[in-house]
Amino acid sequence: MQIMSGRRVRSAVTVVALATAALLGTAGSALACHSDDDRAKPIPGNISKCEQVKAGGKALSDADFKFTGGAGEKRLNITGLGEGVKVTAIVVLGGDDGYNVYEPGKRKLSDTPPWTELRAPFNRDGSKANIDKWYACGEKTKPTEQPKPSEPTKTSTAKPPTTAPTTTEKPSDTPTSTSAPAPNVGGNGGNGGGLADTGFDNAWLLWAGGLLVLAGAGVLVLLRVRRKAD
Repeated sequence: MQIMSGRRVRSAVTVVALATAALLGTAGSALACHSDDDRAKPIPGNISKCEQVKAGGKALSDADFKFTGGAGEKRLNITGLGEGVKVTAIVVLGGDDGYNVYEPGKRKLSDTPPWTELRAPFNRDGSKANIDKWYACGEKTKPTEQPKPSEPTKTSTAKPPTTAPTTTEKPSDTPTSTSAPAPNVGGNGGNGGGLADTGFDNAWLLWAGGLLVLAGAGVLVLLRVRRKAD
């Protein structure tokens, strides 16, 4: 049995090492994940949760974005965000085995939209892959509600009474004449012509006095007649 020399042994080991490295390199290149977008971080494998991305935040809804493209197409364009939405990562899956991770503010990706031409890694044959699905991680805060303006205090005004106010009769246009009692003329009743009327009717006294005077005069005449007769 012929024993190999040390030089031959070393040569054989070198050949085996080179062949192993070549095989590993080929396998590595076959399993590698490549992308032509320097804004993305290509990662082999699959991912389904924001916790696996380790960029912070929770899964956001498609309704939180304004976008075009996406699943089934080769590009995704995000043009706007909903109110109160902050994005920490965008995951675009596609190709044979891998996904691209985009983080706003990192690797030349702007902090705010628009984010255009987002895509999945290449297929293993180097062709451009369609996007299988995409999702975004981040936070969503409720917008601050503006305080409602206070309503002005209502001042109640007193309503006028429903019943019509009592109307006072207007004084007659023709003045009421008050006639003073006419003075008694010729001594017929009254107060003897000129005296103030006190409300006491003394006309009968005048008549009685007159009768007495006439009676006295008659008596005197009668007495004189008798004396002459004697």
